[in-house]
Amino acid sequence: MITQISAIGRTTRTIVEPIGSGARFVRDVFLAARDVRSWVPEFSTHARILGVESLPIGIFIALFTGIVLALLASYSVGDIVPPYFVGTLVQKTVTLELAPVLTGLALAGRVGANIAAELGTMRVTEQIDALETLTFDPMSHLVVPRVVASAAMFPIVVGVAMLVGMVSGWAASLLLLDISTPQFLKGVRIFFTSFDVRYGLVKSASFGAAVALIGCRAGLTTQGGAQGVGRSATRAVVISAVMILVLDAFWAIVWLTNRTLK
Repeated sequence: MITQISAIGRTTRTIVEPIGSGARFVRDVFLAARDVRSWVPEFSTHARILGVESLPIGIFIALFTGIVLALLASYSVGDIVPPYFVGTLVQKTVTLELAPVLTGLALAGRVGANIAAELGTMRVTEQIDALETLTFDPMSHLVVPRVVASAAMFPIVVGVAMLVGMVSGWAASLLLLDISTPQFLKGVRIFFTSFDVRYGLVKSASFGAAVALIGCRAGLTTQGGAQGVGRSATRAVVISAVMILVLDAFWAIVWLTNRTLK
C-alpha cells in the first residue's frame, strides 16, 4: 500500500512540477519586462531575426495552401452550391485557421529551435553565468526581447500569409476552376467580417509568445554540452508545436463559442 502511494506521489510530482516551474518562469519574464531600458535596444535585432527573416517561410506555405484550399473547396461543394462559395471557403479557412496554425507550426521549428540552440549554447559555454557575474539579468537582456519580438512579429508574418493565401486561392480559381474574378470576390465579401482577421492575428500573437517562452526556457535549462543543446532544441520544437494546437483549441472555445455570422 505504501509503495503504491509513493508511486502515485512521484507520478503526480512528475506531472505537476514542470507546470509550476513553467509558471514561475513566465512570472519572472513579466517582472523582468519592467526593465524597459535593458530589452528595448535588443528588440529590433530579434524582430529582424525572428520575424522578417521568417517571411519567406510564411509566404511559401501560404502560396500552396491557397491553391490546395481552392481545389478542395471546389471538389467539396461541386455543383451543389454557386461557384462563388469557393471564395468564401478560401477566405474563412485561410484567415481563421490555416494561415495562423500552419505558419505558427513552421515558425515553431525555426524560431523555437533558434532560440533554444542560441541560449543553450550560451548556457553550456558559461556566457550566461558571466552575465550574472556582471550583475546583468539574463531575463531582461536575453528572454524578454525575444518574447516581445516573437509576439509582435508572428502576427505580421501571418498577416502576409493570409494575403498570399487569398491571392493564390484566387489565381487557382481563375486558372484551374474557371471561376471568374467577380465570382471569387463576391464569395470573399459576402461573409467577410473584420473579426476573421482579428481572430487570426490575436491567435498568432499568442503562438509567438508561447514559442519564444518555450524556446527560452529550454535554452536556459540546457545541460550536457553539444548533445544537451540538440536535446533542448528538439524539446523546444516539439513542445511549441503541441502548445500551438492547445492554444488553437483554447481560442476556439473561448472566442468562437456562441458566435455566429450576422
